Amino acid sequence: MFNYDSAAEITLSARRRFFQEAGLGFGSLALASMLNSESEANTSSDPLALKEPHFPGKVKSIIWLFMTGGPSQVDTWDYKPELQKRDGQELSGADPKTGFFTTSGKCLKSPFEWAQHGESGSWASDLFPYLSQHVDRMCFLHSMYLKQNNHAPASIELMCGTNRPGLPALGAWMTYGLGSQNQNLPSYVVLHDTRPRGDDQIWSAGFLPKTYQAMALDARRKETIDNLMRDIKRSDGQQRSQLDLIRQLNQEHAVDRPTQADLAARINSYELAYRMQMAAPEALDLSLETAATHQLYGMDKPECATFARQCLLSRRLVERGVRFVQIFAGKGVGGDGSVNDVPWDCHSDLQTNHRSCAMHTDQPAAALLTDLQSRGLLDTTLVIWGGEFGRTSDSQGAKGRDHNPNGFTIWMAGAGVKGGFHYGATDPFGYKAVENKVHVNDLHATLLHMLGLDHTQLTHRFNGRDFRLTDVGGEVIKDILN
Repeated sequence: MFNYDSAAEITLSARRRFFQEAGLGFGSLALASMLNSESEANTSSDPLALKEPHFPGKVKSIIWLFMTGGPSQVDTWDYKPELQKRDGQELSGADPKTGFFTTSGKCLKSPFEWAQHGESGSWASDLFPYLSQHVDRMCFLHSMYLKQNNHAPASIELMCGTNRPGLPALGAWMTYGLGSQNQNLPSYVVLHDTRPRGDDQIWSAGFLPKTYQAMALDARRKETIDNLMRDIKRSDGQQRSQLDLIRQLNQEHAVDRPTQADLAARINSYELAYRMQMAAPEALDLSLETAATHQLYGMDKPECATFARQCLLSRRLVERGVRFVQIFAGKGVGGDGSVNDVPWDCHSDLQTNHRSCAMHTDQPAAALLTDLQSRGLLDTTLVIWGGEFGRTSDSQGAKGRDHNPNGFTIWMAGAGVKGGFHYGATDPFGYKAVENKVHVNDLHATLLHMLGLDHTQLTHRFNGRDFRLTDVGGEVIKDILN
């Protein structure tokens, strides 16, 4: 009796062998795509396929420079003359329990020099000789606030909308809503030095399919990807055949388990890893950049070489269609000279700590803006700078500041926002947000809007409820949009 299924398998197998033996190598990717579309076992569409936004958006990619540890707003971008005048005096309304420890209730002035820059006359401390040259590109949100007052929960709240464990991060939601702009690299990439507190939860896909999980690269290992390259003893054709067999078995397994979303993610992960074998090494190879570009970013300077490499890598990734890149800054130095795993955390010696962190990040971040602008990428890329919270205006000990979630500054530059613009304000001492307050849900609603997504419509059903990044809140900050 003639078996049509067996004949189809023979035809597919013969066709596959013909093209593999013809020496197409990586060209067999196209063949694999055709075979997959013809296979009756292929019951799931590509979850990373490009999707139409709800409306046209100005932003295609986001690079988030996450200043781990919480930089002080009143020592960076939020100049407060009144705080300078009242150094050592009582801070009206100070709560010693605002932060994680206890504060003095007495004003601590900024130890840094301040000046106005650019046509906008924006204030910046002398921590940022490079970034201060770009203030006319920056849109400052001076009235950020959130609920959590310690690093891990605050970082999770900032990226996931609330502090509840198991929720998807912004980058995962972006990929879920828009798909991938490339088929050979992940859509969501995290770069870190020391792992931030909260680590995987900050960039988790949560209850979304694991296809939308970030790929995290460790700067201490030169951003290499574990187990990516093919065994030299195996040819490309052999690997392709192995992957086809794995896909077939996985798809047959998935047919009887339609509710297990992670199965589809696992199937697609094999194909993405295969395609990355060609694309990722080239994308991560910074030796392809000119010496002038290396110098622009500060890769020749030991104090900022790591962050410089990460910033340059982020440009290369968005240039190749990666939708969301997040860099977690590392290598802050405490007052005793020790390396701090939450670098901008300045409990004991604000001046030493912030000076070190700025040296590590200032030139590379400024170079990133310059480089994106020169290549026309800043027209479609949004760069974000900020930490998980701010610092108290009163002192902790003699020279430090404690955590402060009640008021801090984030700036954005590039696609979708007004340059040289300041939105919201803290009180005269920089202690609390008081004008046009911006909660993380408002920030997320605005970012999704710039990407062309309505935050109220971007939902995923989980455990009988439609969840969204902004939970039940969030308003688009229309005043900052251009």
